[in-house]
Amino acid sequence: MDKAGDLASPASLRRSLRLRDLVLYGIVVIQPTAPMPLFGVVAKEGHGHVVTAVLLAMVAMLLTATSYGRMARVYPSAGSAYTYVTAEFGSAAGYITGWVILLDYLLNPLICTIWCSSAAANLAPAVSVHVWSIFFALLFTMVNLRGVETSAHVNQWLAALLGAVVAWMLFCMVRYILQTGPHSQGFLTKPFYDPATFSWNAVWTGTSVAALTYIGFDSISTLSEESIDPERNILRATVLTCLVTGVLAAIEVYVAQLVWPSSERFPDLNTAYVFIAGRAGGRILFHLINATLLVATVGSGIGTQLGAARLLYGMGRDNALPRRFFGVIEPKRRIPRNNVFFIGALALSGSLVISYQLGAELLNFGAFIAFMGVNAATIMHYFVRKRNRGWSYLALPMAGFLVCFYTWLNLRWTAKIAGLVWLALGLLYGLYRRAAGATASVTTARK
Repeated sequence: MDKAGDLASPASLRRSLRLRDLVLYGIVVIQPTAPMPLFGVVAKEGHGHVVTAVLLAMVAMLLTATSYGRMARVYPSAGSAYTYVTAEFGSAAGYITGWVILLDYLLNPLICTIWCSSAAANLAPAVSVHVWSIFFALLFTMVNLRGVETSAHVNQWLAALLGAVVAWMLFCMVRYILQTGPHSQGFLTKPFYDPATFSWNAVWTGTSVAALTYIGFDSISTLSEESIDPERNILRATVLTCLVTGVLAAIEVYVAQLVWPSSERFPDLNTAYVFIAGRAGGRILFHLINATLLVATVGSGIGTQLGAARLLYGMGRDNALPRRFFGVIEPKRRIPRNNVFFIGALALSGSLVISYQLGAELLNFGAFIAFMGVNAATIMHYFVRKRNRGWSYLALPMAGFLVCFYTWLNLRWTAKIAGLVWLALGLLYGLYRRAAGATASVTTARK
């Protein structure tokens, strides 16, 4: 009887993720090494105030993380920002939000494939970069096909490995700083405030770039239907992930600035942090950080493919995307298998035709629109509908909305144009589906 009932009921996602699993997932998706690739650019734009920019960005992202956690309490389902905006503002607004955040989720595994392929080709130049693209796209896909528990176990090992490397790097940097002393007065505070170069405009420009350090924390909410006690744990995991990431990032960039003062030029802006590590720990640490960034990006690729598959499932289940393909759960492992394959194929094909830079620039377009939507949905639900007049239910999401809007305004024009093209395609697709649905209704009525 029970077996028959189980067979008759549709498959659903399995609740198995604890608070620790969610936090580890978020940290691995964001990467404990997140500020390292951005260090040179933030140092340039912020006139050397990388620590200040990272901390300001952390405050901004914590505001939005709180909104994500609060909305996950009300709507503990797999659709994340798409679900929250749909519930509060209707299907049209939800569809637009889901479509633009879909760009972010789809691009993240793709650019991870591109970056990993390039890095691996540098280590083994005899192997074609296209072969590496196939390898990493298959790796991300096969891990996620094993089920969410396997992804959680992989995240634990990756977090431990990355944590050990970062700890050794920090030890080498602190040792270098102590060995090169004594230092001038104000040496320890210059990374926070250097009166010779400080400018609020420059710091805020650096902050808009430094916010990329935290991109990915929102993917925790896509696991609501697979987490234990999501009403509590999604909020706690989202905020904890941002806080842990921010504190660790601030420490990493602080010691890096002490090792390599802002007055000195970097040999290469994009890989500035690797040269800082090399100064502190020699060639061994130089190559170790290179390899660590590769491993970290593998973890990010696996994690973001997991989140993207859940977002597609949420949209497919609501028929915003074709339900027969995207809204299906594979009954044995209880995963959206079609979506995992779809994203793997997209990551592979995209990695062969677009550049890493273009993909990275497009990420923020969808991400910050979704962040604004979640903050607005929080205000609508708690402050307007529920009439909860506590200051935090208006001030925090409003501040989060404004900061995200400011960051979005600072995107490069190329990213805005490409993002608007994607949005236009989404609107056309939405109109097509609505027209097709209306035609089907008329046909049924005539019959």
